[in-house]
Amino acid sequence: IDPIKFDLIFERFLNPDRISMPDFDIDFCEEKRDKVFDYLKKKYGKGVAHIITFGKLKPRMAFRDIGRVLGLPYGYVDKLCKMIPFDPSRPLTLEQAIAQEPRIKREESKDVRVKKLVEISKKLEGLNRNMATHAAGVVIPEEKLAEFVPLYKDPSSNSLLPSTQFDMYASENAGLVKFDLLGLKTLTVINKTLQILKKINIDIDIHKIKLDDKNIFEFLGTGNTVGLFQLESAGMREALVKMKPNKFEDIIALVALYRPGPMANIPIYNQCKHGEKEPDYLHEKLKKILEPTYGVIIYQEQVMRIAQELSGFSAGEADILRKAMGKKKRAELEKQKERFVNGAVKNGISKDVATFIFGKIEPFAEYGFNKSHAAAYALIAYQTAYLKTYYPNEFIAASMSNELSNTDKLSEFYEELKRLNIKIQRPCINKCFPEFVPEKDVLFYALGAIKNVGFDAISEVVKERKLNGEFKSISDFINRVNPKSINKLQLEGLVKAGAFDKIFKNRKTLYDNIPNIIQNSKTIYENKVHNQSSLFSDDNNTIPYLMDATKSKDWINEEFLSKEFEAIGFYMSDHPLKQYEHILKNHKVKTFSEFEGSSDSESFISGTVMSIKEKKTSKGNSFAIIKFSDLSKIFELFLFSEILEKNRPYLKEGKSFLLTVLKDKENQDNRFKRINVRKISPIEDLTKKNYSKVLIEIDKSYNLDNLYKLINEKGNSTIKISILEDNKNYLFELKDKRKFDNKIFSMLNKEHYIKKISV
Repeated sequence: IDPIKFDLIFERFLNPDRISMPDFDIDFCEEKRDKVFDYLKKKYGKGVAHIITFGKLKPRMAFRDIGRVLGLPYGYVDKLCKMIPFDPSRPLTLEQAIAQEPRIKREESKDVRVKKLVEISKKLEGLNRNMATHAAGVVIPEEKLAEFVPLYKDPSSNSLLPSTQFDMYASENAGLVKFDLLGLKTLTVINKTLQILKKINIDIDIHKIKLDDKNIFEFLGTGNTVGLFQLESAGMREALVKMKPNKFEDIIALVALYRPGPMANIPIYNQCKHGEKEPDYLHEKLKKILEPTYGVIIYQEQVMRIAQELSGFSAGEADILRKAMGKKKRAELEKQKERFVNGAVKNGISKDVATFIFGKIEPFAEYGFNKSHAAAYALIAYQTAYLKTYYPNEFIAASMSNELSNTDKLSEFYEELKRLNIKIQRPCINKCFPEFVPEKDVLFYALGAIKNVGFDAISEVVKERKLNGEFKSISDFINRVNPKSINKLQLEGLVKAGAFDKIFKNRKTLYDNIPNIIQNSKTIYENKVHNQSSLFSDDNNTIPYLMDATKSKDWINEEFLSKEFEAIGFYMSDHPLKQYEHILKNHKVKTFSEFEGSSDSESFISGTVMSIKEKKTSKGNSFAIIKFSDLSKIFELFLFSEILEKNRPYLKEGKSFLLTVLKDKENQDNRFKRINVRKISPIEDLTKKNYSKVLIEIDKSYNLDNLYKLINEKGNSTIKISILEDNKNYLFELKDKRKFDNKIFSMLNKEHYIKKISV
């Protein structure tokens, strides 16, 4: 990035007045980081080491270790561990966790062993448990490393570099400069996208793209930023929609502003940007410094510039002021304030004005962001936006390949593909590859993304397919694939995901016979080693346990979808709510998209649970972030303590619910408005409902026989039938009351002769 064009001050990093050495945090492509370590080893030899870290006994780990020693059943200890809130951003001690979690207290009062477990865990919590290597930190001294710190070599590590015996803080105190060589997956995604494009003869130098492309800024203004670095959270998308960025500096500002504290200034920035409000520059001398950010002090560099411009600080002195403000050291701050005011007075500014300006910049400096950092991140964000704007299929394929084991992210990208009208080739053993592969307007789903399949194993299977052609049948598959590539879990995953549907239709039969398939595969492989002939030909009919597959039943729809969800992590073939579609419409249950875009403040919606994350508020109350899926999209809702405690036993992945939801009145904008859940109940409660009065409209009388078969059971519903024939309408009421529930409702809606059902 051009530091002069974007006003990035080198003295923020290093200057003659700085006492401590700076940290070097450098991001590399995840797949190329090892090359950096190799380079350091060659360049500096024995003068390079990783930094050691000490794993401590945290509450959950303490429970697991001590529970094992006490001989408690693993499943029971695991259940107790999951009761301890896990939130890395707000870690709790065991004492705090137990105080906030009544379930642990109940278990403690019921079982003396749990009481002992808690007592010992409290004593041992916080002790060092094990040694490990810092994920990114290395030190490089100017002389022999062993003269600065004692060294340690981890026998289980493949790294060529030793580790320090001092942790990062002690290593810095020993006089060593710390380098954090971090792996950033977004750089890997960008690199993978460029490699995919090269294969179709599109060669892009991502470092030379224009930073003033109108198409990219228009795209960012839509808020459809799934997959974009730093810009994909719901709040960030809302900020982009309101900001409507039209220059690169807007993205730098947003990256810096979108954090607790400075977020409050986003509306002011937007109002001034769109001419709804006049910027406040505090003093005419500061206009040039604050004009790019519409009078809002966003960056630490701006605080430094103000001190230089108003008070004659040197760049080094300005950095000391910036640091004093950021760390709130009162004595140092008072000293700096006096220096600032006196300097301003010398420059012809009155003491009162100088004191007022210092008072204004002080709170900004506390959470001011390093502009150089924000600019670098904004550039990566812009590069991802460029690739998604012009090459969406290739960019999303690279992004999904980088998240093979993260089903939450894969489900988000899957929804985005549908929004972009990119066709998805479902998992298929004959069409798909280990990674996600784009081809024109189609994306081939990755077999390596199916749970338990394993990237390396499926790569061997695909390699065999490429060499000798597609698999014609299950027997052909058994004959050709090395049994090392197809263990029980891998085959189960492939079958549940539907990867064999093209060569064998009945998933249940195949799933039930996986042990036989594995045994046959091993036998065939051993026979090949001993030059024996094949057990089966290439036809499924020669395998006894698959011969009657056409006669045996496949999984029913619910089980079919449940198994697919287990393997893929979301629904592809169909959706569990599809079977309730008519019932939901009849009860005026909206999709989430309909409710989100409507002016309604309250509504019924439905959703199938995809994932549940339980957390604690700062006051210790439980809440859950639940990812739901309906027929329109994937969405997240908060369940607060009262509703969560009441429904926790029923909240399971794959279960469908009817929700009463309410929009937050404080936010008037329909987009990304906070939505609260008032009530949640299993969807079965809706389907079990009986109706007192029903009107069924049908086309012609000769269909009455078909109708009779479905509503011939006695019950509590009064049934009226309306028949249109020869332009006349005939209305009948059945003499006896009949059973009419949502199951019958749903079945009738599928019959072609039914015009309408009113209840």
